[in-house]
Amino acid sequence: MDFALLSISELAPLIRKRKLSPVELVETALTRIERWNPRLNAFLTVTAEEARSAAAAAEKEVRRGRYRGPLHGIPISLKDNIWTRGVRTTAGSKILADFVPEEDAYVVTRLRRAGAVLIGKTNLHEFAYGVTTNNAHYGPTRNPWDTERIPGGSSGGSAVAVATGMCAASVGSDTGGSIRIPAALCGLVGLKPTFGRVSCRGVVPLSKSLDHVGPITRCVADAALLLRVLAGFDARDANTARVPVPDYVSSLKRKAHKLRLGWPREYFFERLDEEVRRAIEAARESLEALGAVFEEVSLPLLNQSVEPSTNMAFAEATHFHRSADYYPARKDDYSEELIERLEAGAKVSAVDYLHSFEVQKQVRTEFEAAFERVDVILAPTTPVAAPRIDERKLRIGGEEETVRSALIRLNRPANFTGLPAISLPCGFTRQGLPIGLQIIGRAFDEARVLQVAYTYEQAALLDRPPSGRSTPWRLRRPPGYE
Repeated sequence: MDFALLSISELAPLIRKRKLSPVELVETALTRIERWNPRLNAFLTVTAEEARSAAAAAEKEVRRGRYRGPLHGIPISLKDNIWTRGVRTTAGSKILADFVPEEDAYVVTRLRRAGAVLIGKTNLHEFAYGVTTNNAHYGPTRNPWDTERIPGGSSGGSAVAVATGMCAASVGSDTGGSIRIPAALCGLVGLKPTFGRVSCRGVVPLSKSLDHVGPITRCVADAALLLRVLAGFDARDANTARVPVPDYVSSLKRKAHKLRLGWPREYFFERLDEEVRRAIEAARESLEALGAVFEEVSLPLLNQSVEPSTNMAFAEATHFHRSADYYPARKDDYSEELIERLEAGAKVSAVDYLHSFEVQKQVRTEFEAAFERVDVILAPTTPVAAPRIDERKLRIGGEEETVRSALIRLNRPANFTGLPAISLPCGFTRQGLPIGLQIIGRAFDEARVLQVAYTYEQAALLDRPPSGRSTPWRLRRPPGYE
């Protein structure tokens, strides 16, 4: 049996009951990496020997009754901007091509403690500063649903690795949608937690006010499992919050009161591909058939937040690269794309940068007012399915915009406010490309976000869910990688 495309929730009981060996599982993943990575370019570094050693150790521990939990013996990949002790961490850049950290990122320490097997480091956009994973130094990562299309980014390699069974899950970073975008474009679940829920210590920064770390998985339950391990206060990261971490898995199946779901009046539905719009509306119908009540919510300040959130990201990215003495000292080692963005960041005035924090507070207040009436807000994750690798601009709703602008547009509000948001599959286009549904929740209420996502996901797994729609798409996998 090929275990490669099973969820962690399915694999963990098999390992715990010794019906599946971690060694066998890791060898299966490594075989798939050897077979598919040359075509898809998901991994920059494969830690095969380390993974084999960790799998063998996990097998011995399980056999002796020292089972650590559902991640024990599970092969996990890491986006290559996350520090790993003794293993190079390139951040997808030429500048850090030979950088080998002396310590693990905080999230890696937690994964190792949980018994996870780290199988490799995945490709990303250069310094995580982009949404296509068309990496100028290491080559593009290709979407397994159509290899002429992007997987999204910047955590594109992570999503492709999970979608094709080269690992069971991955951990990425999200500054403007970099977990949710590739999850949506590759037919996966991607969770961006609340700002401060998961430590970013040991993650090469893009914008410290907007950066988040979270999981990319095959199902909602797996996202809950991983978040339970990743989340927690870190005394060495001033941005982490000292708040309790719930048992997210147990809360998934807890009977919810009648769900009150928000439907945004502004911003999120203004320019969408019609196939995306229909898929999101069908998801709404499925939830309504389960008894959920929808209410329109107004978020008028979102249209005014685009420039402030952009200024915040531009300025903080440029500050990091200057303070690290990378730019302009090593300008020749950057792609033209990144040089353009770093130079844009140098032009953001102190007045405009500080103004972005004032707008941030106003937008947060607007969301808080909406959450007094609804539990979560539903929206598309991206306005289109995966663009082609060679596309630079798109026409959506009669208007032209860049691929970067289009893919970030619906994701950045959750980064700007720091609110938790998840993307999960809600259908396919006629061309067979995945479409993502986004659910945004109150600060530190990932449990409710996950619960709503799980409720929808379970309805979609039925042959004929309550809405009467047939949803065979939920069980589809990228053709040729089954």
